[in-house]
Amino acid sequence: MSRLPHWLDAVGAGLTRLSRRLDERRARTEAEDALPDWARPAPGEHTAPSPAAPEEPAPPAGPPSGADEPSGPPAAASAPVPPHAPPRPDPVAAVPWGVRVAAEAGWRLLVLAGTLWVLMRVISAVQLVVLAFVAGLLITALLQPTVAALKRRGVHRGLATALTFISGFVVMGLIGWFVVWQVMDNTDNLSRQLEQGLRDLKEWLRTSPFHVTQEQIDNVTDNLTHALRSNTEEITSAGIEGVQVIIETLTGIVLAMFTTLFLLYDGPKIWRWVLKLVPSAAREGVAGAGPRAWATLTAYVRGTVIVAMIDAICIGIGLYFLKVPMAVPLAVFIFLFAFIPLVGAVISGALAVVVALVTQGPFTAAMALVVVLAVQQIEGHVLQPFILGRAVRVHPLAVVLSVAAGGMVAGIGGAVVAVPLVAVTNTVVGYLRAYGRGEVPGERVR
Repeated sequence: MSRLPHWLDAVGAGLTRLSRRLDERRARTEAEDALPDWARPAPGEHTAPSPAAPEEPAPPAGPPSGADEPSGPPAAASAPVPPHAPPRPDPVAAVPWGVRVAAEAGWRLLVLAGTLWVLMRVISAVQLVVLAFVAGLLITALLQPTVAALKRRGVHRGLATALTFISGFVVMGLIGWFVVWQVMDNTDNLSRQLEQGLRDLKEWLRTSPFHVTQEQIDNVTDNLTHALRSNTEEITSAGIEGVQVIIETLTGIVLAMFTTLFLLYDGPKIWRWVLKLVPSAAREGVAGAGPRAWATLTAYVRGTVIVAMIDAICIGIGLYFLKVPMAVPLAVFIFLFAFIPLVGAVISGALAVVVALVTQGPFTAAMALVVVLAVQQIEGHVLQPFILGRAVRVHPLAVVLSVAAGGMVAGIGGAVVAVPLVAVTNTVVGYLRAYGRGEVPGERVR
């Protein structure tokens, strides 16, 4: 009877181990039922037992022999451990490839758009300084070949710069003075011809097939007179603003002159200083793109001057033979407006036709229109492709959009600099793309 307690203890321990195994199996079954269908094990496939509950050796079948062993409480059952869940897929891999590409491109476009917006705000804040610098850059591109030619002939750099700078601005000043002088000298004659032309125009409208009556003409004249009288304050304020515009224009001219002088004299040194601001990893590519951008700008400015001069001479000769008043000032206006691509030619040509219509009549105006259209067609199909060449060729859609955007941002000055900016940007981007593919060597920076 002394061995009976030991035997009962062994039976109790065995029942405890059996209960613990049943609890573990029930926990595994509940965990498998909670898993989705794709994560459940296949039929006949068993989940490995948890390492937290190692298998204990089986007790002897009978009661132990020998000395009596102290009895004690059965071992406490450990908590069931659920099986490990299958690893989840990487979130990046779960996103479709097209969405990832769109997201990568989208945040880069947002950064570029933000940068352009900030740049436009800065340019708007210092618009006068920016336009003066760009104007000086364009004038430098026009005059720099003359400085280079004088230096090749042995002239000192300072003397060559001074001679080119003074002669260039003297010529531009004489052109402006000539235009103002011609306009002021012909103002009285033009006024008389304008009045006579308006009377002739009224008479022509009254007897024309459009059936315009004298009453309708008088109503239009009265409305114009009333509009002028009622807007006297606005016209006066516009005149005051015009004085401010004149002051800003003079300030911009002075800044452009100083910019041109220093760029002509120290252009290479200024370029080397700008290169030091570029990160060293990108410096070699920028050093190679710079001379090509300058060559494009120089070719554009020189080609535009030549084309504008040919347009002005041809149209001016046509207006002179048609006996249109102020033919020479109109030719100068055509030369100046030619620096605004597409839009400038339309405005200057329309001005010449209107002057011919008011002063000489419809027939002379029609002939002036024929002359203007013929010269512009020759310019667009012969002169520009031959003189400008492929180096500065820009698609007409890009020209229209750039001129419109430049005019909206900075007025007439923005419209003038928009196309050369697009041409230079096209050259730089093309070179950097080729440089990135290793198709062109970079320029070494000293």
